[in-house]
Amino acid sequence: MTYSDYRKAFKQLKAKPIKLKKYIKHNSPKPRKYGIATKKCRRCGRPQAHIGKYGLHVCRNCFREMAASIGFKKFS
Repeated sequence: MTYSDYRKAFKQLKAKPIKLKKYIKHNSPKPRKYGIATKKCRRCGRPQAHIGKYGLHVCRNCFREMAASIGFKKFS
């Protein structure tokens, strides 16, 4: 079950608060303490392609946008 699927049912269950509470309890994603899902981009929140070197903690897409302003140079 993906994150988007988990939230789609809220529209239908809005009128039934007891069922909504039970649905959230059993279908919400569990909090992660370790692994790939804990490292997210500071800028956009993306969990994939994380660059943590030098304390950057950004994804590769955000890094490409802001690399020149940080002081990185492209060699090629």
